Amino acid sequence: MSEERFAGKFDKREIDTKVREGIPFRHRWHNAFHFEMPFGLVNDPNGLSWYAGKYQIFFQWNPLGVEHKHKCWGHVETEDFVHYSLPELALWPSDVHDKDGCYSGAGFVEGDVLRLVYTCNRKEDGRRIPAQRLASWQPEKGIAAKDEIIIEHEPRGVTAHFRDPSRFVKDGREFLVLGAQTEAKKGCAVLYEKKEGAWQFTGELKTELSDFGYMWECPTLLPLAEGDVLLFSPQGLPAGDYRWQNLYQSGYVVGRLDVDALEFQHGAFHELDRGFDFYAPQAFLHEGRAILFGWMGMPEREKEYPTAEEGWLFSLTMPRELRLQDGRLLSAPLEEMKALRKGAPQKFGAVHAEEIGQLLAEKAEIELSLVLGDAQEAHIDIVYAEAGEYLRFSYDRRCAVMTLDRTAMKLGGRGMRRFRLAVRDTLKLHIYRDKTAIEVFFQDGEEAASFFVFPTKETASQLVVSADRKLEKIEGKAWELGGFEWKER
Repeated sequence: MSEERFAGKFDKREIDTKVREGIPFRHRWHNAFHFEMPFGLVNDPNGLSWYAGKYQIFFQWNPLGVEHKHKCWGHVETEDFVHYSLPELALWPSDVHDKDGCYSGAGFVEGDVLRLVYTCNRKEDGRRIPAQRLASWQPEKGIAAKDEIIIEHEPRGVTAHFRDPSRFVKDGREFLVLGAQTEAKKGCAVLYEKKEGAWQFTGELKTELSDFGYMWECPTLLPLAEGDVLLFSPQGLPAGDYRWQNLYQSGYVVGRLDVDALEFQHGAFHELDRGFDFYAPQAFLHEGRAILFGWMGMPEREKEYPTAEEGWLFSLTMPRELRLQDGRLLSAPLEEMKALRKGAPQKFGAVHAEEIGQLLAEKAEIELSLVLGDAQEAHIDIVYAEAGEYLRFSYDRRCAVMTLDRTAMKLGGRGMRRFRLAVRDTLKLHIYRDKTAIEVFFQDGEEAASFFVFPTKETASQLVVSADRKLEKIEGKAWELGGFEWKER
């Protein structure tokens, strides 16, 4: 199939020009400090890396519509996660191998070149034919130049659901880990090792999760000093009362990887985020930090997002730093996010109070600490009074359960999410509220939750803290936040 077939569909100059014309954003639902595009569908973060003195962020993008079709890669770069280059089209379907989409992958520096590895999606007579390919980033042109196919087809014992390569180095050796599905329709991860210049299949990674969903997507292996961490997104886990409540999940296991035995001895699977809108995260290491982005959205739930009617869908999360402690990953916004603050915080609080309120800026960061005292139930509401809507976080001390409740919102996805949260005396929340995207970090990052709300009116909001009995102490700080600044690359 010739490249000419795609010339009219993916015109980089035309698409890049349309992006520039759409920034700065004008619609009231467009977020200010969560990365999104002026049009099209954004999903998985890809190719996260540090190269040429800047953070390189690629992402899945359909520039032609708000459906999961025509998958390309977009690109931005930043030095500080506040000032960004204008987004551009970087990689798109152009030949027989990836004619049905350039799927997810990773980035790594090889010599003085940023290499990208991704899954080529091709379908013939309804049959999926995956291949893994290298590309080289050409910053002067703003494109990823396609190189050789390094893995032509799925290995024996694995179905055509075989994708999302990610590179890691272990014991001085170079590997790729890919998400896959066995012929028995069980999710798994497989490894390839680079030997004598070629990527050779080493086998399925042996874990203690032999029957854990029907497909594992977007694996990332982080070899940390405290232990090896495998991030992945399993599909097909049955929902429980306090876990696995989204259609698809994203989480991790921690342990030690033996690359010779292909064994990963690890602990329990933990979810990375408890919100409604989080999937397919990717992380990378730079100068001692493990930095993660996630996709704020959920596949097969597109009808829950009213922005589709305005021509765009989904965001990326803010960048997070992951820290391994006692076998669990703690997550926190990167330190660089403090640069979004506009001036000094507004402090608020009370002693021995059952309820207080605090007005919020349109874009806000809130640090909140509640010394529970005799209270058994505490509620934190973001209230859109003029719209008659609110979002609620409820903590029940008796069963140590946090509930996220957006049933009082009128547009978009609604429902509840519940999860266990151990709180001894003091409940802590760190909240980032953008135009529609909200991210919350609980108990200094022991848990996190990402989700959207779509207020029906452009109205002021208020934070309301209440409890069933007087809270011993309420302490809060609220900052007004700015947004990303865009410039030509």
